[in-house]
Amino acid sequence: MTKKITIAIDGFSSTGKSTVAKQLARELGYVYVDTGAMYRAVTLYALRKKFISEANFDTAALINDLPVIKLKFIFNPEVGYGEMYLNNERVEKEIRQMEVSQYVSKVAAVPEVREMLVAQQQEMGREKGIVMDGRDIGTVVFPDAELKIFMTASAEERAQRRYKELCERGEEVTYKEVLENVQERDLLDTTRKDSPLVKAEDAKEIDNSHLTLAGQFEKILELYNDTIDN
Repeated sequence: MTKKITIAIDGFSSTGKSTVAKQLARELGYVYVDTGAMYRAVTLYALRKKFISEANFDTAALINDLPVIKLKFIFNPEVGYGEMYLNNERVEKEIRQMEVSQYVSKVAAVPEVREMLVAQQQEMGREKGIVMDGRDIGTVVFPDAELKIFMTASAEERAQRRYKELCERGEEVTYKEVLENVQERDLLDTTRKDSPLVKAEDAKEIDNSHLTLAGQFEKILELYNDTIDN
């Protein structure tokens, strides 16, 4: 029987971390956890409660409400992965909207939010056999993960992908708005005080600016097989 390991996939926004993590989990029969969805769900909660806007971010009110924010993934066999539920409401579609993307990096920078979610993520991965993607999986959540991958691509390429995705969903956005959002999130993610986005020393970097989805998956599956064999 092949031993089960922990696979941590980190990287910049819109590098396709979730897409490849889902593929990998399906291929290996592993549990998949999209940590970005957890931060997005907390952001959606903050937006609904009017805790955050362009002019204001009431971090104290959000921190005060953390105990009543209940997050869970419920497996949907139609899509083949666990979808995000916020206080028993499926919010998979709502958390992907541009408004949430605008504020998620600010919410994720709140130490108390990170502390709560990291604890939940570590509990989910206790039994191994898990693929988790995010910003600090290989550095903070699972520093001892057997396989760490760091994904990157040019900001322009990532913005183009995100713009196409949002347009296909019917959202009215411009490429310029999406590019600015990608660049702002990069800055916030890499400069925040608590758990900034950095590549773990032992992570394998993959620049997928010019890789197809199939080519990217093959490369990562190869890294997995090398890890299992060693």
